[in-house]
Amino acid sequence: MSGHEHEHVRVAVIGSGFGGLGAAVRLRREGITDFVILERASGVGGTWRDNSYPGCACDVPSHLYSFSFAPNPDWPRTFSGQRHIWEYLEYVADTFRLRPHLRFDSEVKLARWDTEKLWWELETASGTLTADVVVSATGPLSDPKIPAIPGLDSFPGKVFHSARWDHDYDLRGKRVAMIGTGASAIQIVPAIQRDVARLTLFQRTPPWVMPRVDRKITAPERWLHRQLPASTKLRRGILWGIRELQVQAFTKHPGELGLVESLAKANIARAVRDPELRRKLTPDYRIGCKRILLSNSYYPALARPNVDVVASGLTEVRGSTVIAADGTETEVDAIVFGTGFHVTDMPIAERVVGAEGRTLAESWAENGMAALRGATAGGFPNLMTVIGPNTGLGNSSMILMIESQLNYLADYLRQLNVLGGRAALDPRPEAVGRWNDFVQQRMERTVWNTGGCNSWYLDASGRNTTVWPGTTAEFRRATRYADLAEYDILRPPVKQGTDATTTTQGTAKAERGRARKQESAA
Repeated sequence: MSGHEHEHVRVAVIGSGFGGLGAAVRLRREGITDFVILERASGVGGTWRDNSYPGCACDVPSHLYSFSFAPNPDWPRTFSGQRHIWEYLEYVADTFRLRPHLRFDSEVKLARWDTEKLWWELETASGTLTADVVVSATGPLSDPKIPAIPGLDSFPGKVFHSARWDHDYDLRGKRVAMIGTGASAIQIVPAIQRDVARLTLFQRTPPWVMPRVDRKITAPERWLHRQLPASTKLRRGILWGIRELQVQAFTKHPGELGLVESLAKANIARAVRDPELRRKLTPDYRIGCKRILLSNSYYPALARPNVDVVASGLTEVRGSTVIAADGTETEVDAIVFGTGFHVTDMPIAERVVGAEGRTLAESWAENGMAALRGATAGGFPNLMTVIGPNTGLGNSSMILMIESQLNYLADYLRQLNVLGGRAALDPRPEAVGRWNDFVQQRMERTVWNTGGCNSWYLDASGRNTTVWPGTTAEFRRATRYADLAEYDILRPPVKQGTDATTTTQGTAKAERGRARKQESAA
């Protein structure tokens, strides 16, 4: 990769999952080809490359969990497995000719803003480069979180996280501890239960689990979608519309979720006959407060004779013995963590240094993650985050949110082009504050804040910095364009004794007016 050292590009995209590849496609559609995609691994795919655990699949319907500009008529199932989604992302990279832009094994070690040259300096595992604009598309599900458990380091058996599955380790005949009951765990448990000698599930909080209405997509359906692309679009539209209609129950009227809760309880009762096990598996919070999970095999697997459910979290490891908070002790050969990811404390934020010399993590430390329209953070000019603060969803497809943010990215770059010369946009603190206040006020009545649970949507201070409290259509309207009135326009410092800061801020208003006039004329 030495040939790419010290190069300068218009845009540097970090990550090659849905967000990064989507951003790259949008750049090409905007006529921008001077960009690179920096990927720390040796292939594309993001979380769908990394999560290869047994049973890994998506809980969003296939035709909604794909780009609108890259429909796939050949999805084999209504809910796709990991392999098919990964193959789809490989297809996107090939179809839109993104391979020449990819830099594999190029983890970003540091990204630092140069206030004089108005560009980003990036240090990667394969060399250095500079970029006018950086698009961070690392995603919130990229860095696994393993809790600090006393004695874990001295455990003599095998330990790994669901997102770093060790396929060389044979679980057959082993005594396995599964830590956590999130979306990954409910897929892993039934996938390995039949092979292990004994499976002990450590459950701090039981999830609400609904049946998974999954089936093979028939050959005639796939033929129709290939021959008549409008049928694929119609199918996607119906799936989208149903979920849009559900949003108000999550965001405005959580009481309406009572019926769904009754159906979920009936789902437990059908699969679990043991009343004590049913009690352990029945949540005490409003359904929807945590993400509703989908599975037809999770509860039946837990009811099998070789499975124990410990209704308590793991607190200590002593040799081969794992100990729960309630004192339960279990001898195991392997520990599998399904404990989620660094969502509200993304590691990439510790590597991004802004205009004031502070990292993005330091900027967010006091009041939590916040970004204008989920994309740009004050003090970090020309940095855009895909799947940024408060852009997550509790009931629909993140691809919809990603595409909305790509619309914003495209207009952001158009505004820079209209400004001409070397320029940068830095979101105004009051604009970021207004947006964040608007989001947090709407969040107050949502099920995620009022449902009585402690979810991964909340940061360490209990603030919901993860979920979008509205419909995907509302978010799309909010990200149609980048409003220059919400930004300070930065120009290179004027030499010869002129106060560069005063010059830059003093011309910002005039620049915004000039840009609007030029844009209107265009």
